[in-house]
Amino acid sequence: MDEHALLRTLTKVVNTLADRRVEFAVAGGCAVYARGGPPSDHDVDVFVHEGDVHRAQRALGEVGMRPADPPEDWLLKAYDEDVLVDLVFRPNHRTDMAALLDRAETMRIGPARAPVISATDLMVDKLLVLDAHRCDFTPLLHIARDLREQVHWDEVATETAESPYAQAFLMLIESLSVTEVRA
Repeated sequence: MDEHALLRTLTKVVNTLADRRVEFAVAGGCAVYARGGPPSDHDVDVFVHEGDVHRAQRALGEVGMRPADPPEDWLLKAYDEDVLVDLVFRPNHRTDMAALLDRAETMRIGPARAPVISATDLMVDKLLVLDAHRCDFTPLLHIARDLREQVHWDEVATETAESPYAQAFLMLIESLSVTEVRA
């Protein structure tokens, strides 16, 4: 997917949600990019409160995006032509969205300025996705290297302690001297 199309959609999403006063934070690959990591080529992920997710989806529909209801029970979707937007209200079954959004900081992402989840929350989210079917550390190694000074690694270790896949990744990056994890 074209990086420019993704940034155009991201700009449309953040401007629309800000205009409608929907509290949100950019997450996923666009958050990695905003924090100095590699550009995203997949989709636009936005975290919103569960009580705001339908209003957010309607708002995106009002600016020409096509709403979609996926089978998953933790997000809604919208499409801006071919660009997918995920409106996530329960990322990896983490329930304290208010705290996640409070920790976000406003940053520039291409032409837009928007709240972006913290690097620590970003790494927790990326690591909690790992399982027996999705266990490719390669993209995560690049992200960990690019964001290492922004991440509170001990918090990441604590938040992901129940995931053997996350723990294996944290052991790997410590062995590679990417960071030190003490938890």
